[in-house]
Amino acid sequence: MRLENKVCVVTGASGGIGAATVAVFRREGARVVGVDVAAGAPGDLSLCVDVTDEQQVSDMFTRAREELGRIDVLFNNAGISPADDGSVLETTLAAWERVQDVNLRSVFLCCKHGIPHLLDAGGGSVINTASFVAVLGAATSQISYTASKGGVLALSRELGVEFARRGVRVNALCPGPVDTPLLQELYASDPEQAARRLVHVPMGRFARAEEIAHGALFLASDESSFVTASTFLIDGGLSGAYTTPL
Repeated sequence: MRLENKVCVVTGASGGIGAATVAVFRREGARVVGVDVAAGAPGDLSLCVDVTDEQQVSDMFTRAREELGRIDVLFNNAGISPADDGSVLETTLAAWERVQDVNLRSVFLCCKHGIPHLLDAGGGSVINTASFVAVLGAATSQISYTASKGGVLALSRELGVEFARRGVRVNALCPGPVDTPLLQELYASDPEQAARRLVHVPMGRFARAEEIAHGALFLASDESSFVTASTFLIDGGLSGAYTTPL
């Protein structure tokens, strides 16, 4: 019951890391607001929200506060990784902007409109989903995705420092490759690309969504009370590897 009496807002809650985190948070005693652009997200309160729209984001937090009384944790997890985001030489401006809107703009909006509710509650935790690609370069580029996650990492660090003495911790959760529908879709038509990426993971496998959710649980709980402005990598050793086991 590490999140007992806490109210947590999880975006991108319908699948992958988001759905796994909703389940873990609820198991640990939290009341969870599950947010997704598609209706039917899991949670004690399910909201259909376009997190790139400022008014919808503001209204989302207002409704969560009205119905559940307070907000203690923000898990800003919504994101996309579309197939038309590739090399800088091939990616269109429209594709670039679509990824930036969902992956970075939404995190800014959720922090802008969510952190005041945490301050009203006397403090809390903000967890922003970045990625291991924010700290490593790749020849198999997804240029807008990578840039957006680098932005999330820098944004989280800045906010973590800004609010450190006001009781709000802000951290960037940086997963390695995760076996989610998003990754499966990306690699389904290109097993060679999947194998090329997998070889760099020392553990020899992609993460399970639940493993990332447990990292989010630590950052959401009071166990991480001295952790803020951090780059919290859960990547199977990928970012620390030069060569990997045969």
